[in-house]
Amino acid sequence: MDTAVVKKYNLDEEQEKKEIVRHYRALMRALKPRFNKGGDREAVRTAFEMAADAHRHMRRKSGEPYIFHPLAVAQICVEEIGLGVRSAICALLHDTVEDTELTLEDVDREFGQEIAHIVDGLTKISTVIDSNNNSSTTTAQAENFKKILLTLADDPRVILIKLADRMHNMRTLDSMAREKQLKIASETVFIYAPLAHRLGLYNIKSEMEDLAMKYTEQETYREIAKKLKETKRERTRYINEFIKPIKEVLQEEGFNFEIYGRPKSIHSISHKIKTKGVKFEEVYDLFAIRIIMDSAIEKEKSDCWKVYSIITDFYHPSPERTRDWLSNPKSNGYEALHVTVMGPSGKWVEVQIRSKRMNEYAEKGVAAHWRYKEGSNTVQESKFDQWFTQIREILNNPDSNTLDFLADFKSNLFTEEIYVYTPKGDLRILPVGSTTLDFAYSIHSAVGNKCIGAKVNYKLVPLSHKLRSGDQVEIITTNKQKPSDDWLNFVITAKAKTKIKDALKEEKRVVAMDGKDQLERKFSHLKVPMSQYNINEVTQYYKQQSPLDLYYQIAVKNIDLSDLKNFSVLGDRLDPPKPVKVVEQPQVEDSNSKHLKKDAELIIFGESSDKIAYKLANCCRPIPGDDVFGFVTASEGLKIHRTNCPNAAQLLANYGHRVVKTKWVKNREISFLTGLRIIGMDDVGVIHKITNIISGELKVNIAALTIESREGLFEGRIKVFVHDKEELEELLQRLKTLDGIQAVTRWEE
Repeated sequence: MDTAVVKKYNLDEEQEKKEIVRHYRALMRALKPRFNKGGDREAVRTAFEMAADAHRHMRRKSGEPYIFHPLAVAQICVEEIGLGVRSAICALLHDTVEDTELTLEDVDREFGQEIAHIVDGLTKISTVIDSNNNSSTTTAQAENFKKILLTLADDPRVILIKLADRMHNMRTLDSMAREKQLKIASETVFIYAPLAHRLGLYNIKSEMEDLAMKYTEQETYREIAKKLKETKRERTRYINEFIKPIKEVLQEEGFNFEIYGRPKSIHSISHKIKTKGVKFEEVYDLFAIRIIMDSAIEKEKSDCWKVYSIITDFYHPSPERTRDWLSNPKSNGYEALHVTVMGPSGKWVEVQIRSKRMNEYAEKGVAAHWRYKEGSNTVQESKFDQWFTQIREILNNPDSNTLDFLADFKSNLFTEEIYVYTPKGDLRILPVGSTTLDFAYSIHSAVGNKCIGAKVNYKLVPLSHKLRSGDQVEIITTNKQKPSDDWLNFVITAKAKTKIKDALKEEKRVVAMDGKDQLERKFSHLKVPMSQYNINEVTQYYKQQSPLDLYYQIAVKNIDLSDLKNFSVLGDRLDPPKPVKVVEQPQVEDSNSKHLKKDAELIIFGESSDKIAYKLANCCRPIPGDDVFGFVTASEGLKIHRTNCPNAAQLLANYGHRVVKTKWVKNREISFLTGLRIIGMDDVGVIHKITNIISGELKVNIAALTIESREGLFEGRIKVFVHDKEELEELLQRLKTLDGIQAVTRWEE
C-alpha cells in the first residue's frame, strides 16, 4: 500500500503563536455578523483561551499544536455549515472534557447548561468511538454509529459539530497511518457523508466523498483529478460560450443574479464511469451551471420559472432530466429547479436555478432551516419537521437490531422522495418505492399493524401496491389483522420495518419463553449456569442470529438440544469443540494446482512478516499490486479484499477491529484469477484478435471465455490468470488499442 506523502511540520514556537492568533482572528471575522449580544465576543474569546490552555501540551499527529484542530472545526461550523456563536464555543471546547483536565462542570459554570449539554453530547460520541475501537463485539462500530445518530434526536447541533470535526479530520488525514486512513475514510463514506447529504449539507457531503476516495481508490482519484485539471481550460471556454446568450437576456430583463459553472465532484464522476460503463471523456455532465437569483421571497418561484423559459429558448431541454423541487421541496428543505439541456457541440449540460435564500438552504441545510424558522415559509418548515419527527421515531426504538437499524436508516438517507396525500389532503413524504403499507405505518404503527388494504385514488389496491407522487391514499383496517414475515419483503421505510419486526418479535417472544425454559433445564442437567456467555456460545453453535432466535427454534422443535453433548464443560463455561487446525500455507481460490507454488509467501501482515493462511475475497478478486486489507471473518478465517471493493466501506466502518494491515510480496511464480469485460463492434475475426493478444503475445492463460453478440455489438467476459496488477494493466491497455473495441474494464462476478 502507498503511504501518503506527509508535509513536514517545521514551525518554531514564535511562528506557532502567530499562526494560532491568525486562525483565531479568522474565526472572529467569520463570527462578526453573528454577534448579537454584548457578551458574545467575550464568550468566544473565553472559550478559545480555555481550549488553548487545556490543550497546551498536546500535539496532533502532524506535529502541529492541538488547538489548530478545534479552531478549524469552529471555522467550518460557522463558514461552511452556517452555525452561530454558541456552536462555535462548543466546537472550540469539543475535545476538552474528553482529553484534558477541564470538566463538564467547568463548562457549565462558565457558559451555562445549553453549551454544557452539547459538549457532553460530543464527548459521549468521541468516548464510544475511542473506547470500542478494539472491541471484539461484531456490532461495536454499528452501536457507535447508533449512539451518534441518537444525538440527532436530542440536539441537531451535536451532529452538525461532529460533521465539522470529521470534515477537518478528513482534510488532515495525510498524517495518519495507512490503516487509520482506510478506517476513517470508510466510516466517513459509510455514515457521515450520507448524513451530511440528508441534512442538506451537499458541499460537505461531496468533499467527504472525494477525500474518502483519495484514500480508498487512490489511482482512480488521481487519474480523474489529473484529467479534470487537464480539461479545465476547455471546460471554462465551453461554460462561457454556454452562459453568454442567457446572461445577456437576464441582464436585459433587469434580473439581479449570479451565473457560473462548477465542476462535479470526483466521486460523482467516478460513480458515473462505473455505473454507466463509460470513459472519462464520455461523462456528459462534468460540470453544472448554477444561476442564483436575488429575488423577493414572494417572487422566487415565478423568477425561477422565467429563467427556465429563457434557457429553453436557447437550448432544447430533456424532459426526463427535469427536476421540479420548487413545487415540492425535498424534506430537508432543498428547493431548486434542475433542467438538463442540449448545449453547443451536442453536449448535455445541467442547469440549477435557485434564489439566494434557496442557495443558503442548499449549502447550509439544517442550519439554514433553524435560521429561517421564524420566517413565513411554513410549508417547507412543516415538511422538514415532519422528516425530523420520523427520524426521532426510528432513533427512539431501543430494541431494534443495530445492524438492521443502521441499514434501514442509511437506506432512507439517500433515497428520492414521493409526495402522497391522506383522504383529508394532508401531505406525507415517503421514499420512492414506498407501498400502501409504508404509508399506513407513516400514519401510526397501530394503523399499519391492522392494515388489510387501501384505496389509492378511490381504487382498491393490495398492501404491496407501490405509490406514486400525487396519489391520495385511504387505509382500510381490521382488528383481526396482524403483521406477518412476508410484510418485510415489500416495505422499504425504516419505520415500517422496525414496527413490523417489533410486532413479530413480540409474538415470537411469547413462543420463545418455552424454548428458554427447555434450555435452562438442559444447562441444569449439564451442571453449568445460565450465564450470558454460555447462552452466546450455544447461540453461535446452532448458527442463530440472537438468543431469542435460539429459544424460538428450540420451542418449535427445529433445534435438538441433545447435540449439546458435543460441548465440554470447563468450570462455569461451556466450550465448543476445538476447531480443526489450519495448515499455514496460502490458498488462492478458483485456481488449479499448477498455478499455486506451495508455501509461497505472498502477503506480509502487521510488522512481523508472518505467513498466515488466507483466502482471496470473491467479491473483488484482489491480485498483487492492488491496494488491499485483510479482514478476519467469523467462519472462513482471513480474507483479502481490495480497498475499493463494493463491500469495503461497510466492513471497514462496522468492523474496524477485524482489519489486518496487509501488503503484497513480489512473487512471479503464482498466478491469480481475475476477469475482463470487453465491449465492442461485432466484427469478423475480433475474437481471434483478442485471444491472440492474451494468449499469443502476452502469454497469459485464459481460464474461461464467454461472448454475447446482439445487434452489431458484442460483450465478452474473460477470466485470465495474471501474476500482478502490472500485468493486468498491460493487458487492458493492449486490448484497448484494437480496432472496434469500445471499452475494456476489470470485471468481478
